[in-house]
Amino acid sequence: MRLDGDQVWPPEGRPESRIRRLPESGPRSLAFGSCRTSVPHDTAHVLTHGHDVLRAYGCHLARADEEEWPDLLLLLGDQVYADSPSPEMLEFIRARRDTEPRDEIADFEEYAELYRQAWTDPEIRWLLSTVPTAMIFDDHDLRDDWNTSKTWREEMAATSWWKRRVVAGLGAYWVYQHLGNLSPAERAADPLYRDLSGADGDGAAALDAFAALADAEPSSNRWSYARDLGPSRLIMIDTRCARQLTPGDRRMLDPAEQAWLEEQVSAPAERLIIGSSIPFLLPEGVHGVQNWNEALCDGAWGRTVARLSERFRQAVDLEHWAAFRRSFDDLARLFAGLGKPVLILSGDVHYSYVAKARKAPVYQVVCSPIRNPLSRLLRWANVFTQFGIATLVGGLLARSARIPRPPFRWRVVAGPWFQNALATLKLPEARATWLQSTGEEVKELGTVQLE
Repeated sequence: MRLDGDQVWPPEGRPESRIRRLPESGPRSLAFGSCRTSVPHDTAHVLTHGHDVLRAYGCHLARADEEEWPDLLLLLGDQVYADSPSPEMLEFIRARRDTEPRDEIADFEEYAELYRQAWTDPEIRWLLSTVPTAMIFDDHDLRDDWNTSKTWREEMAATSWWKRRVVAGLGAYWVYQHLGNLSPAERAADPLYRDLSGADGDGAAALDAFAALADAEPSSNRWSYARDLGPSRLIMIDTRCARQLTPGDRRMLDPAEQAWLEEQVSAPAERLIIGSSIPFLLPEGVHGVQNWNEALCDGAWGRTVARLSERFRQAVDLEHWAAFRRSFDDLARLFAGLGKPVLILSGDVHYSYVAKARKAPVYQVVCSPIRNPLSRLLRWANVFTQFGIATLVGGLLARSARIPRPPFRWRVVAGPWFQNALATLKLPEARATWLQSTGEEVKELGTVQLE
């Protein structure tokens, strides 16, 4: 790429980018992960945040034979942290305003700078310009606990700044992430894309109107999407914006989204690869606790306990599929009845593991974080959840609230690993490998044969 006769890409000494199509027989490998903070790569931040595995992976691939490159990169949420900006991002914010929210993103201009800082590193730019990429958001792309509950939405709506923030966040997501998820035909058919492409001047009003409606009426837009990958089918699910938050009938997916998912699942495929930013199968004990908390929030033990349980729900992030039990049960029955392998790729929890349903070919494969490690205390807490005593406690709590047992049982068969990591999935053999960084190189952390 040249501007005014000067080469601006690739930088001197860097390999050329590629435009690479997926093989007609399907991808030979996928790379995936989630939760990447965009702090500097200096010694101080390596000590607090560890190495950036996505950057190291870019360095590795630039030196590796092209046969080693993955055919697709899936980024499963928290590509940016709008509620916890880097020191450089905070400098940008404080140089232009002194209003609420003081240490968070407030508008589209700040989101644009947030994405610029996240993806400007030459190794990241080269990786994204060479490996086909698909993405889906999670809460930190907008704000921690986004759409956890109706109470959360009401509390945020009462602030002076949230409406502008959510409109900017969804608009920026559409520009910086969602457009890349669409095929050329889907982009051409998108009404907003047509409006902005043909606009004479600034299209901000059209983008803002779209984003405001997408937040207020989730059924007005679909962030989920599906792709055929040879004999496999990839289905990326919106587990944030499409929620139904009615107390007593909470759903991870509203009726329209659930119907769409059932239609996608029924399409011909030898294997389903489900992208869900938040894990479907948590350790069984944690699953039971989230079932129990949801029932208490809905009034199983009275109004006072319901209010306290809502605080607990937000404080410790009890917002996974287990905290929307009706949706979990519906999807568990659906997956178990398919009679084909279902690989659910997720992130969010800041540790990596594999869980397997006991009597169905349903696998939960988690890779998190790319760069945002848990504290030592939270690591030990999550180790405890893997033991039988935690499963017993979670089950007893769920029974105390008269919650029926889930449609099937499962267990963690590999992990947990707490290192910053990026995972690869080899196909068709369905072998997952987690990679960690040693600086500008990667090495294997663990490998699991899934099917």
